[in-house]
Formats: sequence, C-alpha cells, structure tokens
Amino acid sequence: MAYLDRQARLTILSLALGAFAIGVAEFAAMGLLPYYATDLGVSEPRAAHAVSAYAIGVVVGAPVLAVLGSYLPRKLLLILLIAVFGLANVASALSTGLGALVASRFLAGLPHGAFLGISMLTAAALAPEGRKASGVAQILMGLTVANVIGVPIAGAIGQSFGWRWCFVIVAVLAAASAAMIARVAPATQTGPAANPLRELSALSNRAVWLTLAVGAVGFGAVFAVYSYLSAAMIAAAQAPGWAIPLALSAFGLGATLGNVIAGRLANWSHFGGALVLLIGMVATSILYAAVMGNWIAMTATIFILGTTAGLVIPLQMRLMDVAGDAQTLAAALNHAAFNAANALGPWLAGLALAAGHGWASTGHVGAALAVGGIAVLGVAWYESRHVIRMRNIIPAA
Repeated sequence: MAYLDRQARLTILSLALGAFAIGVAEFAAMGLLPYYATDLGVSEPRAAHAVSAYAIGVVVGAPVLAVLGSYLPRKLLLILLIAVFGLANVASALSTGLGALVASRFLAGLPHGAFLGISMLTAAALAPEGRKASGVAQILMGLTVANVIGVPIAGAIGQSFGWRWCFVIVAVLAAASAAMIARVAPATQTGPAANPLRELSALSNRAVWLTLAVGAVGFGAVFAVYSYLSAAMIAAAQAPGWAIPLALSAFGLGATLGNVIAGRLANWSHFGGALVLLIGMVATSILYAAVMGNWIAMTATIFILGTTAGLVIPLQMRLMDVAGDAQTLAAALNHAAFNAANALGPWLAGLALAAGHGWASTGHVGAALAVGGIAVLGVAWYESRHVIRMRNIIPAA
C-alpha cells in the first residue's frame, strides 16, 4: 500500500480488521457446528439453522441497512455496523438454546454486507486513480486471511475451551476495528450526499442487476465445489484426516493470492478481469472433477480455484461505474449476491449428488455455473457497448 498516505493505510487496515472478524465469524461457526449442536442438545441438521440464519441475515441486512444508513456519515455508519456485529456475537456466545443462537446469528449477519460494501467504497475513495481496485482488494484481504489464519485458530480455541469462545474472540476483533475506525478514518463524506431515494434508484438500474447476477450465478461455481470438498476428500479420495484442513487452508491461500491478482485485473479492465476469473473457474472446476479421487491433486486444484475468488473486486468496480448515486446500496447488494451464490451452488451440486452422479458432479455443476456467469457478463458487456453507442449517436444537450 505504498501508494497511499499514512491515514489512508491505517483506515484501510482498520476496515480490513473488521472484514477479518466477519470472515472468522462466518466460517469458523460452520466448523464448530458439531460442538454447539452437542452442547445445546440438538441434532446437527437442526443446529445448521444457525448457519442458514446468518446467510439470511446477510441477504436481508445488506440492502436494508445500506438504505436506512444513507442518512449517516460514512465513518459513523461503519462504526455502528461493526459494533452491532460485535454485540450480536456476544449474544451468540451467551446463547442458552438453539432459538437464541439462531436469532443472534441472524442479527450478526445483518451488518455483514453493508459493512463490507461501504468499506470497499471507502477504500476505493482513498486510493488514487488507476489503483482503486487494489484498495478494494485490501479490504477483501481481511476475509481471505481470516480463512488462512483466523478460522483455524478460532476453531482450535473453540474446540479446546468451548465453542462460545470463538464468538467472544470475534466480538473483541470487532471492537478493535470499531475503535480503530473511530480514531484513524477521515470524517469527511466522499461523493455526493446520499439519501434513501437516491440509493433505491439502484433497483431500477438494469446494469446494476446484470452485474449482481454475474456474481450470484458465476460465483456459485466456487461454492458448488468448496461446500462438498471435505466430504468428497473423505468419501472419494480416502484422504487422511489432516489433509482436510490442509485443503481448506490451500483454498484460503489461493484466495489471498487471488485478491492481489483480481485487483490488478480490475485496474486493467472491469469486464476483462471478471471474464478471466470466470474462465479460470470453468477450467478449474472441470479439472477438479477430472482429478476426483486423488486428494493431493484435489488440494492443488482447490488452491487454484481459490485464486479465482477475487471475482467480487472487478464486479464491485463495475458497480461503482454504473450505480450513480446508489453507491452504498449497490456495494451492499454485491455481497448479498455472493451469499445468494453460496446458496445456489451447493443446492444445485446437492441435487446432482442426490441424483447419483457422483462426487465429480460438483465440479461439473461448478463449471456450468461459471459458464452461466460468463453468459450474463456477455449480456452486461453488450448492453454497456449499446449504451455507449447510443450516447455517441445522441449526445447530451
């Protein structure tokens, strides 16, 4: 981040810390599911409702909080969002029954999309022209580093001292992020003053919806493969127990590298960067299906798939181009779209497995979803060219 001044670097670091806390909470909670299921006296399928509640909270909270928070200065809104996230995780740690845990996970999911979306906008505003995508990538680095470092550590602490400590750790990280944002982030609001009516204008913008659809469909490829990776390594590859966390860490390392790659691709071209990453998803998903049964090759392939996970960056930059005065809502909806992909990919892959097509079918489903994302991206690109042509034919008065 040498291209940023000291305040900008510290601000992005404070926001990335919040993203790190969010990443730990989202992914470590999945790994600790058996432990809180046992502690609360419920089956694992019922305990999984807490995981689903978080995802629903993200989808609901992203647009709602982005619109309702548009009256507030961006710095204050960021502090409130990460503070609410921290308090919701305290509630999760104190839950005495499944109902309370499900409710607290839903509440924790509400600020997720809005915080990450507004953080990305803030990072882009602090970066100079030509490097804005790299600023956005620094925020997402918090999420990917969470998978590599935070999730294993929080999981180990949760397993050794109790699952509740995972949420306590997340709450401490969120509090640290809020305090750091309050201390170092600039108080000035960048861009035009927002209001709910301007934010809601994104809902009538076809270019915004097409960009969101690219993520909702195309990124389903990653989740179609990743969601069933552990089960496939056990059932199809007879992998040793220690190989599964290794493979999950490999994905996190790939995603960390992928953020850097995606930032540079997006600085080059928003459409071109997204296309390169989607083509990578197609090729890697097919390769994953081909090496099914060889856990070493599966681990190497999942690392490569992780490098394509930076798709959110060129799509975010595209949204900044087309959302107009609805920047906050569009950025928040971007994360809602990726959580929709988190539902779509595993669901379709699960249907293929239930139909008896074998573990390799998760890779085939992933490739099909990535191709679908390319198709939607093609429509978005064609319409963008059409708009440019029309503006040249009918110049503004």
